[in-house]
Amino acid sequence: MGKIVAQGQIVFGIAILALGIENLICAHFGLTDPGVAWFPVNPFFGYINGLVLSAAGLSIAAKFHSRLAATLLGYLFLGYVLFAELPLLIAHLADWTAYGVLFEALALGASAWTLAHALPPASSRWESMLGAATASGPYLFAVSLMVFGSIHFVVARFIASLIPAWIPSSLFWAYLTGTAMIAAGISIAIRRLDQWAGFLLGVMFLLWVVLLHSLRVAADPHSADEWSSAFIALAMCGGSWIVAGHARPAK
Repeated sequence: MGKIVAQGQIVFGIAILALGIENLICAHFGLTDPGVAWFPVNPFFGYINGLVLSAAGLSIAAKFHSRLAATLLGYLFLGYVLFAELPLLIAHLADWTAYGVLFEALALGASAWTLAHALPPASSRWESMLGAATASGPYLFAVSLMVFGSIHFVVARFIASLIPAWIPSSLFWAYLTGTAMIAAGISIAIRRLDQWAGFLLGVMFLLWVVLLHSLRVAADPHSADEWSSAFIALAMCGGSWIVAGHARPAK
């Protein structure tokens, strides 16, 4: 388990890099597809957003100034939450997708902060001040998981419709996934069996990438929404393993 969990930083960094490249491609072609995660309406800011995500993802994956990159990336995702997704959520309180997008951003920011907190301490005072918030990473990640799990129960039939037809009992898997997310969130929040929770959660997200998202991307390779969903699932896999690496050692 330890060797797999140790790859969380690389997996997370690659996924963030991929999201950044997707933003750059959409900016280049003047796209404003709402399916692209956190893509600004203005293509100019799309370029900026893409460059920042690409640079942060590359830094994290290459383990080059990773702590600073992860710390700043966490603040960037917090900015998405507060200034982009929260106003949309307030305007559409009954729309479950608004909750999903907001807490996706929060979960990825929490993953970045968890990584930053686990890396060697900062060498400068200002970096230490910026890093003060990183201790909240695992708890923000846990809250996000519990929201994701709750959404699975609210729209279980829609979730079940996303599961490939060759997998039987799709509604059962939708409920089981929601239960697993809530249980993992509670485990991480109370720091009990949290290493196992993070590890198994990462395996689950990786299976989603392979069994669900890769097939949907192959079926519709021009859909920015499908690519975004695949990259976010991969980032959640890496984030889960980052949280597992930060957790108490399994006994």
